[in-house]
Amino acid sequence: MVYLTNKRKIINDPVYGFISIPGDFIFDLIEHPWFQRLRNIKQLGLTSFVYPGANHSRFQHGLGALHLMDSAISTLRSKGVIISPVEEEATFIAILLHDAGHGPFSHALENAIINGITHEDLSLLLMRMLNEKYGGKLDLAIEIFRGIYPRKFLHELISGQIDMDRLDYLRRDSFFTGVIEGAVGSDRIIRMLNVVDDSLVVDEKGIYSLEKFLIARRLMYWQVYMHKTVLSSESLLVKILKRAKELANEGVDLYATPALRFFLYNKIGHADLTDDGNFTPGLIAANFTRLDDTDILVSAKFWADHSDKVLSDLSGRLSRRDLFAIELQNDPFPENRVKELRTLAGDLMNVSPELEDYYVFTNSISNLAYTPEAPDVKILLKSGKTSDISTVSDIFDHRFLSERITKYFLCYPKECR
Repeated sequence: MVYLTNKRKIINDPVYGFISIPGDFIFDLIEHPWFQRLRNIKQLGLTSFVYPGANHSRFQHGLGALHLMDSAISTLRSKGVIISPVEEEATFIAILLHDAGHGPFSHALENAIINGITHEDLSLLLMRMLNEKYGGKLDLAIEIFRGIYPRKFLHELISGQIDMDRLDYLRRDSFFTGVIEGAVGSDRIIRMLNVVDDSLVVDEKGIYSLEKFLIARRLMYWQVYMHKTVLSSESLLVKILKRAKELANEGVDLYATPALRFFLYNKIGHADLTDDGNFTPGLIAANFTRLDDTDILVSAKFWADHSDKVLSDLSGRLSRRDLFAIELQNDPFPENRVKELRTLAGDLMNVSPELEDYYVFTNSISNLAYTPEAPDVKILLKSGKTSDISTVSDIFDHRFLSERITKYFLCYPKECR
């Protein structure tokens, strides 16, 4: 007997309530192991070390962004924008899979496991491989994802100043962290969307909701994404992976899950995403899609008992949440202070000078609410003309929106205080 599966599922999302799966093929992609893997990747890395509720996953975010895209397309159609069923499904696929290439702990380890390859690169690789499996059914989705499809507004809904990705993660991250400053009126903003000359615009009466969205994004960066304790914990995680890879390159035998071992003991480069590297794209995808947060956490537990003093100490600190002290300021830290702290840390930790950088290090972070590379947010005036937000808004100018605010941080063991 053949049992038919109901693919038009209804999901109870804590942020939006009941949401529906908009199509059978979309359901098949959600059920695919590569998307299910995102259940085990935290949306906000180690932010739960600061905000205990921030344990939501990339899987939840993908479904939320899909739901908002469904609402956005319905809104645009109600305003006379013609979107074919084929374009609709392709846009759904693109937003659903836009984060499929995220590695463990999301952005925290983006360049720690595979250097020089972004999660967008890996998302595109996985979409292309799924396209082969499904006989070209993702052709249009890939064009929209890459921004080469002529109807540019479809790409802007996925990756732009006010895309469905940002609308969902701001509202979702605000909900799970409890940081109410990040709450945005996603429904209101979506209802104000329109299209002029194949570009996304916002109706004039939506200007205040848009202003709140830009402010919320800026505040969430400093209160959540770049919270100094989050920076300290994620920097510790990066240092652990760096030391593990360094030991692996020296031929030291480390415990690691099979997927993590592949990336620790092999040098993977951008050429490997094509057929010009040492490894085939299929082999990269096969190992990467088996890698999630649990690989790192389990391996770090083993490393806490490793004979290498640095790897053991750093891994133990992560397990105990014994984080580095961190200072944040507007100007770079004086070199003599960093040098003094390194010497002190080297003595306290009993490590050689070349290993002191694992304990004392400085770096910079930036907050950019408005992305200069993306198309400007255009406001559709009641007259039918469009104008840039910086011209229409009472509280913003373009310099304020696009100005990159940079701060510097210094990490060191608390024992050095």
